[in-house]
Amino acid sequence: MNLLTADNISKAFTGRRLLDEASFYLQEGEKVGIIGINGTGKSTLLKIMAGLVEPDFGEVITANHVVMRYLPQSPVFQPEVSVLQSVLEAAAGKQDTIIAGEKSQDSHAVNEKIWSMESKAKSLLLELGITDFEQKTGELSGGQRKRLALAAILLVPCDILLLDEPTNHIDHEMADWLENYLKKWKGSLVMVTHDRYFLDSVSNRIVEIDKGHIYSYDTNYSGFLERKTLREENGLAGERKRQSILRKEMEWIKRGARARSTKQKARIERFETLRDRETPTEDKKLELSSISTRMGRTTVELDHVSKAYGNRVLVKDFSYIFLKQDRIGFIGKNGSGKTTLMKIIEGRLKPDSGEVIVGQTIKIGYYSQEIEEEENAGIAYMDPSMRVIDYIKNTAEYVRTNEGLVSASAMLERFLFPPEEQYGLIGKLSGGEKRRLNLLRVLMEAPNVLILDEPTNDLDIVTLSILEDYLDAYDGIVITVSHDRYFLDRIVKRIFAFEGDGVIRQYEGGYTDYVNRKKEEESKEENETVETKNMQNSKKEENQKKGKPRNSAPKLKFSYKEEREYETIEDDIAALEEKADELEQEIVKCATDFVRLNELTKEKEEVDTALLEKMERWEYLEELAAKIKAQNT
Repeated sequence: MNLLTADNISKAFTGRRLLDEASFYLQEGEKVGIIGINGTGKSTLLKIMAGLVEPDFGEVITANHVVMRYLPQSPVFQPEVSVLQSVLEAAAGKQDTIIAGEKSQDSHAVNEKIWSMESKAKSLLLELGITDFEQKTGELSGGQRKRLALAAILLVPCDILLLDEPTNHIDHEMADWLENYLKKWKGSLVMVTHDRYFLDSVSNRIVEIDKGHIYSYDTNYSGFLERKTLREENGLAGERKRQSILRKEMEWIKRGARARSTKQKARIERFETLRDRETPTEDKKLELSSISTRMGRTTVELDHVSKAYGNRVLVKDFSYIFLKQDRIGFIGKNGSGKTTLMKIIEGRLKPDSGEVIVGQTIKIGYYSQEIEEEENAGIAYMDPSMRVIDYIKNTAEYVRTNEGLVSASAMLERFLFPPEEQYGLIGKLSGGEKRRLNLLRVLMEAPNVLILDEPTNDLDIVTLSILEDYLDAYDGIVITVSHDRYFLDRIVKRIFAFEGDGVIRQYEGGYTDYVNRKKEEESKEENETVETKNMQNSKKEENQKKGKPRNSAPKLKFSYKEEREYETIEDDIAALEEKADELEQEIVKCATDFVRLNELTKEKEEVDTALLEKMERWEYLEELAAKIKAQNT
């Protein structure tokens, strides 16, 4: 069944045509991944589907009674509202920035809907790692706000999920949880993401936006790579054939075509049509020779570094000497202290104790997680009124590469900013284009130590692939914080994991190596625990038998406490059963009072647990009484 169709959609922003008579359809059960270079219109297409942006031409048609839920790239919540209230209001449709696709409701209906979802919302928030329901949303990190928005859209059933960069800013555990959730989810899904492992695992169709057109591939990301290569090769082969025909026809024209003949006129018209046909163009590639400054003997050394905020310890007694050409990845949950440590290494923050030693020849390039929007941020500040080329020229007019001196304009072109866009304003760039521009600025500084804090957020897959190739040839130290599992496997040779209370532990290899090592350790600990218990039991049995004749058995009897308990336990069980029945009746009566219903349900669970424990205890005492009786007869 076709749930949604975008028919011949066209959309332009600030003179740039993002979509040019492009069409898209979504079938029931499809899980579609949308990919393309930053600025090609991926997020715009999602917003058009969600009804948040109107196309210049074309129309969007949805099936009857279809409900859509939309996750924006940067969720917005009221900073003074609590976590739980924000999720409930967003799920009930009171925050249009989070939810799209549902009709507006009167306030009474919305309030009823909010209360009915409270218990489910708490459960979902706990699964997403958010435990303080009364915390103000203004105190949350970017990753926590993303998880809040995810809880809001997953809380209410829907037919279509529209997700814009769902894995941005969330840690590995949450990315794994979301991946498994969406793989099992029965509805239809359209998502924009750069996470290649996530895309490969969840999607069953890939849609590529390229030069205003949409290309669809009924496969996951791995299959898409193969099919796109084939499409481009076929296009180039067709172009070679066209050029061959054109050369022959041009020779015929030069010999002097007799235009009076009807047949000759038709041949000339065919030549002109063939000549004027749009030619396939090869994708521009982000190409950059390795740029770095010479490095001396002393690099960067962390000597017993510690950092805490109040009672919360982020880094505890951490030491490491970075070696030349090190490829180091730092991982951990959101808020564990990864960015704090990066700022300590770069010198923006001072440690509470310990020392950071930086060699005299070391030049650090810091690619921050967030685009700086404050003027006091220094060179990282991106003034929206500044021209793109001026932003780069402020760093360097020319940069020395293996190919010699390269101008700022040429470097911009290699970073997919053609000459006609270089004199545009930064404020007109998409989020991903700003990130790409900021990355170029950092590399133009020619650092010999690169600190990349979440470099994969908002960058398209093409840019990521070329960045990875660049880092392969980079003659310096790479230190990265990333939640992108593919990027870590591709780049790093050593992992440092934040494991709580400021403890940072070292693992060799990439992310997959780290995961496998953790599984091995957990399995080993589990086996050791079982083995220890078995040894303890064996030793206990041995001690019980030691010094006793084989035919002698210990004399069984009730302790004073057990005897009193045996006398009253049946009455206790009867009282608990009666209490459980009373609570069951009250729960039926309070079916519409959700606050009271939650209280009664919790109390019923406690009574049921106590009843189960009493029953197990009664069975033990009955068995012991029977053995005592048999012993005495």
